[in-house]
Amino acid sequence: MTPFRSLFCCLFSLTALLVIYPGHAVAADRPNVLLILVDDLKPAIGCYGDSHAKTPNIDALAVRGMRFDAAYCNQAVCAPSRFTLMLGSHSTSTGLYGLGSDLRGTIPDAVTLPQHFAAAGYRTESLGKIFHVGHGNHGDPQSFMAPHFKDKVVEYLDPASTDGGKLTREEALFTNQELGRIRQLPRGAAFESPDVDDIAYADGRVAGETIKRLQAAKQARANDGTPFFIAAGFARPHLPFCAPKKYWDMHDPATLPMPVRTESPVDAPKVAGKLGGEITAYKPVPESGDVDGTLARKLIHGYYASTSFVDAQIGRVIAGLDELELTDNTIVVLWGDHGFHLGDLGIWTKHTNYEQATRIPILMVAPGVTKPGTATTQLAESVDVFPTLAELAGLPAPRGPQPIDGVSLVPVLKQPAARVRDHAYHAYPKAKLGRAVRTDRYRLVQWKGEDDASIEYELYDYRDDSVESVNLAAKRPAILKQLIAILETHDEPVGRNRKKAKR
Repeated sequence: MTPFRSLFCCLFSLTALLVIYPGHAVAADRPNVLLILVDDLKPAIGCYGDSHAKTPNIDALAVRGMRFDAAYCNQAVCAPSRFTLMLGSHSTSTGLYGLGSDLRGTIPDAVTLPQHFAAAGYRTESLGKIFHVGHGNHGDPQSFMAPHFKDKVVEYLDPASTDGGKLTREEALFTNQELGRIRQLPRGAAFESPDVDDIAYADGRVAGETIKRLQAAKQARANDGTPFFIAAGFARPHLPFCAPKKYWDMHDPATLPMPVRTESPVDAPKVAGKLGGEITAYKPVPESGDVDGTLARKLIHGYYASTSFVDAQIGRVIAGLDELELTDNTIVVLWGDHGFHLGDLGIWTKHTNYEQATRIPILMVAPGVTKPGTATTQLAESVDVFPTLAELAGLPAPRGPQPIDGVSLVPVLKQPAARVRDHAYHAYPKAKLGRAVRTDRYRLVQWKGEDDASIEYELYDYRDDSVESVNLAAKRPAILKQLIAILETHDEPVGRNRKKAKR
């Protein structure tokens, strides 16, 4: 897309929104929004019941509002997951399935979450990892009004981690360098723990800049009444597990939880599993993907240390919000883009339809709406954040032009026992497209290829088997039939060429 065309699309989208609701162009009485995005963060957090986690700041944030205990991403990989958040649309509705998916090339006139707020009179800004940049993807700069504050996702301080300062495979991928020769580049270290200050790594710098942006936003609101929408994205605990030594020292690796089951579920389709993948881009992980017990413990230690590091940065941002006396008029949302396998089922990282890859933390603090210290078992999806924030801010519900699959969670924020959906939906494309529904008890996954004859199913009962030991699809036909009926209430998936797949 040329710069002129990009600017034209941005102006066209804003103009269209102002026509839809011109009365919202001035929003002096509306709440601010602080949206905190965390890469690869699953509910390995104290407030979610993980006694091994050291996350006092996220735990304190949860005490201020509502914790969603049954929240799920819509696709367990970075770029598509962030598209679902920002568009309110399932990847199966847009065709944005891949890390290199081009949002504007696919849906040129899409209206993203920050664009919706900008048209209502908000100043919108972004810092850190918001849209996925890398793997040929350049994010969506036109979604925000202010220039994006960009920083690193993959970052090393110890020269030994990069074979003496060489460009590593993952550094190249996340900076769109040498994309045609990735396998010829050296692997970077899976972890490092130098004795440095927090700002030595990107997340520390993003936290510091976010506080500066909050200060400027407060002054701007005092001057002209303009509310802010600030999205701050943090990279850890995404690999590599690079964090200051003090966060590693917070955890005794001997006491950290090891995977309960390291084999695939019995009778699971081969397409459902994962061997190697992202983890093999890092040394000393064998390129075969085989991780022994000693290395597994080190990787798990790195994940918990990285989570503690990002927790401290979130704490800095929230403290800054408090010191600026913005707390009473700012909606705060914390969202993890997807879960993370730590050796369970023999899998590392994400890219599956299983529980560890798809369950995410969502915390919402909405002054005057949420009650402190509340939690809900309402099933929620990433696509629900867009309509929820719109309603909380008094904006019209999003209308696209992209399909809007999310529902507002405001009734649940007001009353934790309220129900707005009876299942969560997610998908992951492999050799076949896997589409799933998750109820409060079951998960059904349908793996479908080019024809109906190739359909395979997975069924798991989390009341009786929390670690997905056995695929029950052939053993419980009545339950399978009920869940297939729920899955069929969703539109047929859009293919990568933006055409509906054949039933």
